[in-house]
Amino acid sequence: MRRYTMFALAVALALVACRRTPDEQRVRAAVAAAVSATEANEPRGVLALVDDDFDGNRGALDRAGLASLLRLQLLRGQRVHVLTGPIDVERRGERLLARFTLTLGGGAGALPEHAGVYRVETAWRRDGNDWRCYSAKWERTL
Repeated sequence: MRRYTMFALAVALALVACRRTPDEQRVRAAVAAAVSATEANEPRGVLALVDDDFDGNRGALDRAGLASLLRLQLLRGQRVHVLTGPIDVERRGERLLARFTLTLGGGAGALPEHAGVYRVETAWRRDGNDWRCYSAKWERTL
């Protein structure tokens, strides 16, 4: 019986710890999850983190366009390799900005015109208990 009590206490402490994860850390984890989903060719994993009114590069790409791009990559069987640099997160009132570098590469025929290093800034807002990206800006640096 004592073993079950200790187990229940450990689970309760773990849940409390998860609940108190700082917002900045949660946004870093969301960026990492989007990268993992992109590399695994899982569009739903990326889109789950993107808000319905997403705006990419000031109107160049909306959520529907992002969904199409990710699905096309999946249908073509293309693999994209993504490497992120350190993620700097800054609070702006109730929202967070995440800045990082992103290196894109791929296998044969996969996004050759888009391969390179990018400077990225993403904007995040809370949606219930989750953080969702509503804006992103990127600029190719190499």
